[in-house]
Amino acid sequence: MTTQKLLSSLSESDLLLVRETAQGELSALDEDGLLDLHARVRRARNKHVGMYRRQASARVPAKGARGKARPANANNAARAEIFEDALARVSRQLGAAARQSARDLKDERLAMARNESPKAAPPAKVARSSGVTTRVLADKTRQSPGRKKREASSIAAGARRQAKRDSR
Repeated sequence: MTTQKLLSSLSESDLLLVRETAQGELSALDEDGLLDLHARVRRARNKHVGMYRRQASARVPAKGARGKARPANANNAARAEIFEDALARVSRQLGAAARQSARDLKDERLAMARNESPKAAPPAKVARSSGVTTRVLADKTRQSPGRKKREASSIAAGARRQAKRDSR
Protein backbone atom coordinates (compact mmCIF):
# COMPACT_ATOMS: atom_id res chain seq x y z
CA MET A 1 0.00 0.00 0.00
CA THR A 2 1.34 3.46 -0.81
CA THR A 3 2.20 5.92 1.88
CA GLN A 4 -0.62 8.26 0.87
CA LYS A 5 -3.20 5.48 1.22
CA LEU A 6 -1.78 4.53 4.59
CA LEU A 7 -1.89 8.10 5.82
CA SER A 8 -5.51 8.41 4.72
CA SER A 9 -6.32 5.21 6.63
CA LEU A 10 -5.08 6.74 9.90
CA SER A 11 -7.47 8.38 12.32
CA GLU A 12 -7.60 12.18 12.36
CA SER A 13 -5.60 12.46 15.58
CA ASP A 14 -2.96 10.00 14.34
CA LEU A 15 -2.68 11.83 11.02
CA LEU A 16 -2.20 15.16 12.81
CA LEU A 17 0.45 13.58 15.00
CA VAL A 18 2.36 12.26 11.98
CA ARG A 19 2.12 15.66 10.29
CA GLU A 20 3.58 17.30 13.41
CA THR A 21 6.75 15.28 12.81
CA ALA A 22 7.44 16.91 9.43
CA GLN A 23 10.84 18.61 9.28
CA GLY A 24 9.40 22.12 9.05
CA GLU A 25 7.21 21.53 12.08
CA LEU A 26 10.03 20.01 14.14
CA SER A 27 12.43 22.89 13.55
CA ALA A 28 9.94 25.30 15.14
CA LEU A 29 9.87 23.37 18.43
CA ASP A 30 12.18 23.88 21.39
CA GLU A 31 13.60 21.05 23.49
CA ASP A 32 10.61 20.85 25.84
CA GLY A 33 8.17 20.78 22.93
CA LEU A 34 10.22 18.04 21.30
CA LEU A 35 10.16 16.01 24.51
CA ASP A 36 6.38 16.30 24.66
CA LEU A 37 6.00 15.35 20.99
CA HIS A 38 8.43 12.45 21.44
CA ALA A 39 6.33 11.04 24.28
CA ARG A 40 3.12 11.36 22.25
CA VAL A 41 4.62 9.73 19.15
CA ARG A 42 6.13 6.93 21.24
CA ARG A 43 2.74 6.21 22.83
CA ALA A 44 1.08 6.11 19.38
CA ARG A 45 3.84 3.87 18.05
CA ASN A 46 3.44 1.49 20.99
CA LYS A 47 -0.32 1.41 20.42
CA HIS A 48 0.00 0.51 16.74
CA VAL A 49 2.78 -2.03 17.31
CA GLY A 50 0.71 -3.64 20.05
CA MET A 51 -2.33 -3.84 17.78
CA TYR A 52 -0.21 -5.35 15.01
CA ARG A 53 1.26 -7.98 17.31
CA ARG A 54 -2.04 -8.89 18.99
CA GLN A 55 -3.91 -9.22 15.71
CA ALA A 56 -1.06 -11.16 14.13
CA SER A 57 -0.99 -13.64 16.99
CA ALA A 58 -4.78 -14.00 16.84
CA ARG A 59 -4.65 -14.82 13.12
CA VAL A 60 -2.00 -17.55 13.40
CA PRO A 61 -4.30 -20.33 14.70
CA ALA A 62 -6.90 -19.55 12.02
CA LYS A 63 -4.35 -19.52 9.17
CA GLY A 64 -2.27 -22.37 10.54
CA ALA A 65 1.13 -20.67 10.28
CA ARG A 66 2.76 -17.33 10.95
CA GLY A 67 3.84 -16.97 7.34
CA LYS A 68 0.30 -17.41 6.08
CA ALA A 69 -1.09 -14.96 8.65
CA ARG A 70 1.37 -12.17 7.80
CA PRO A 71 -0.17 -10.87 4.54
CA ALA A 72 -3.54 -10.39 6.21
CA ASN A 73 -1.89 -8.09 8.75
CA ALA A 74 0.15 -5.96 6.32
CA ASN A 75 -1.86 -2.77 6.93
CA ASN A 76 -1.26 -2.87 10.67
CA ALA A 77 2.45 -3.48 10.07
CA ALA A 78 2.62 -0.52 7.67
CA ARG A 79 0.84 1.75 10.17
CA ALA A 80 3.29 0.73 12.88
CA GLU A 81 6.15 1.47 10.47
CA ILE A 82 4.81 4.99 9.82
CA PHE A 83 4.99 5.70 13.54
CA GLU A 84 8.46 4.11 13.77
CA ASP A 85 9.67 6.56 11.11
CA ALA A 86 7.95 9.48 12.84
CA LEU A 87 9.54 8.54 16.16
CA ALA A 88 12.95 8.33 14.49
CA ARG A 89 12.55 11.84 13.05
CA VAL A 90 11.54 13.29 16.41
CA SER A 91 14.34 11.43 18.23
CA ARG A 92 16.94 12.71 15.78
CA GLN A 93 15.71 16.31 16.19
CA LEU A 94 15.53 15.92 19.98
CA GLY A 95 19.11 14.65 20.07
CA ALA A 96 20.30 17.64 18.05
CA ALA A 97 18.42 20.04 20.34
CA ALA A 98 19.86 18.36 23.44
CA ARG A 99 23.41 18.57 22.06
CA GLN A 100 22.89 22.26 21.23
CA SER A 101 21.55 23.09 24.69
CA ALA A 102 24.46 21.20 26.28
CA ARG A 103 26.90 23.21 24.13
CA ASP A 104 25.17 26.46 25.12
CA LEU A 105 25.27 25.53 28.80
CA LYS A 106 28.96 24.63 28.56
CA ASP A 107 29.76 27.93 26.82
CA GLU A 108 27.79 29.82 29.46
CA ARG A 109 29.66 28.11 32.29
CA LEU A 110 33.02 28.74 30.64
CA ALA A 111 32.15 32.41 30.19
CA MET A 112 31.16 32.67 33.85
CA ALA A 113 34.41 30.98 34.88
CA ARG A 114 36.44 33.41 32.76
CA ASN A 115 34.69 36.44 34.24
CA GLU A 116 35.21 35.41 37.85
CA SER A 117 38.63 36.45 39.06
CA PRO A 118 40.36 33.79 41.08
CA LYS A 119 40.54 34.77 44.71
CA ALA A 120 43.99 34.82 46.23
CA ALA A 121 44.50 32.15 48.83
CA PRO A 122 45.50 33.38 52.28
CA PRO A 123 49.20 32.88 52.95
CA ALA A 124 49.92 29.56 54.54
CA LYS A 125 51.25 29.65 58.08
CA VAL A 126 54.66 28.19 58.46
CA ALA A 127 54.61 25.49 61.10
CA ARG A 128 57.68 24.95 63.16
CA SER A 129 58.89 21.43 63.05
CA SER A 130 60.50 19.58 65.89
CA GLY A 131 63.31 18.53 63.62
CA VAL A 132 61.83 15.10 62.89
CA THR A 133 60.55 14.77 59.37
CA THR A 134 57.79 12.31 58.66
CA ARG A 135 57.27 10.79 55.29
CA VAL A 136 53.75 11.05 53.94
CA LEU A 137 53.08 7.85 52.07
CA ALA A 138 49.70 8.52 50.55
CA ASP A 139 46.51 10.49 50.73
CA LYS A 140 45.02 9.81 54.17
CA THR A 141 41.45 10.15 52.89
CA ARG A 142 41.61 6.81 51.12
CA GLN A 143 42.61 4.19 53.65
CA SER A 144 40.97 1.02 52.48
CA PRO A 145 42.47 -2.33 53.47
CA GLY A 146 43.37 -3.06 49.86
CA ARG A 147 45.13 0.27 49.47
CA LYS A 148 47.13 -0.29 52.68
CA LYS A 149 48.25 -3.72 51.45
CA ARG A 150 49.22 -2.37 48.02
CA GLU A 151 51.25 0.43 49.54
CA ALA A 152 52.94 -1.91 52.01
CA SER A 153 53.82 -4.25 49.15
CA SER A 154 55.24 -1.38 47.13
CA ILE A 155 57.31 -0.12 50.07
CA ALA A 156 58.62 -3.62 50.78
CA ALA A 157 59.57 -4.11 47.13
CA GLY A 158 61.45 -0.81 47.17
CA ALA A 159 63.25 -1.81 50.36
CA ARG A 160 64.27 -5.15 48.83
CA ARG A 161 65.62 -3.41 45.73
CA GLN A 162 67.59 -0.98 47.85
CA ALA A 163 68.98 -3.78 50.05
CA LYS A 164 70.06 -5.66 46.95
CA ARG A 165 71.89 -2.59 45.67
CA ASP A 166 73.51 -1.95 49.03
CA SER A 167 74.84 -5.50 49.24
CA ARG A 168 76.83 -5.16 46.02
